Amino acid sequence: MAFSQYKVIAISEGALGTVFLGASGFLLKKMEAVLNEQVAEGWQLVFQVVEKRRFWLFWARETVIVTLGK
Repeated sequence: MAFSQYKVIAISEGALGTVFLGASGFLLKKMEAVLNEQVAEGWQLVFQVVEKRRFWLFWARETVIVTLGK
């Protein structure tokens, strides 16, 4: 299916959990809420990838990069 518009969103785990717990894990409820909000606006999920990004000096946290199409 060809889309005429694309949108890219980065969804990251919480910073406080990363600092205090080392790795707080990805919050599925947060991702679900963001995606439900976008779907309500007419967007469809095209592609997603999970990556680890460096956070400050000592920590790394997971980020989900989501590509949406309309």
